[in-house]
Amino acid sequence: MYFRHSSDIWSAFPELAAGVLYVEGIHPDVSAADYVTQFEAAAKARLTDAAESDLPEIQAWRRGFSRMGLKPTQYRSASEALLRRFRKEGTLPRIHPLIDLCNAASLAYAVPIAVFDLDKVAGHLEVRRAAGSEIYVTFAGETEHPEPQEVIFADQEGRAHARRWTNRQSGYSAVREETERVLIVAEGLHAGAASDVERLIDELGAAIRSVWSVNPRTAILERLAPRFDS
Repeated sequence: MYFRHSSDIWSAFPELAAGVLYVEGIHPDVSAADYVTQFEAAAKARLTDAAESDLPEIQAWRRGFSRMGLKPTQYRSASEALLRRFRKEGTLPRIHPLIDLCNAASLAYAVPIAVFDLDKVAGHLEVRRAAGSEIYVTFAGETEHPEPQEVIFADQEGRAHARRWTNRQSGYSAVREETERVLIVAEGLHAGAASDVERLIDELGAAIRSVWSVNPRTAILERLAPRFDS
């Protein structure tokens, strides 16, 4: 499989910084609690001085959503939604060690992180504009179709694995207990995103290596090198 952003996404968002991790050997029978605690502590420190809406990473995604024709307070990036819940509740629900880890890293960096079960992805995965015929399955099992020109994560068979770019992932390819092989994608639009995303990918890769005793493959994508091949 391969992952990429389409050329028109790079053209419309030249400030995009993206990093990926490809991981095999994931399972739920581990504890990532130490790393989750460290990432959450970093997020708490940032939220002591500012609300999530004041963070430059979140403001950049709000501007990005506005450029996509979306109301940024109606459709929030995944990182903003997580930070908002974390600020109000002081914690996030525990779902799966990998999801808990990636959610905590997203909190710390205020950067959206998507995690896809690759056994549910047909062929390649591309961030592109929707035709409107793609199939999206919610976590409740309901079927939707993205709006034409909406930015989605789409596979080779026309299944949408995320809607409104970083707003909402599909339940179809969500990580579950039986998940073994995943693609993790982190994306930033803020000034300094390139170095922040690279650092995030390095830290997340080190945590995964320690917790699961596996060796993730990582890459930083850019307009001139937009594709990752597994």
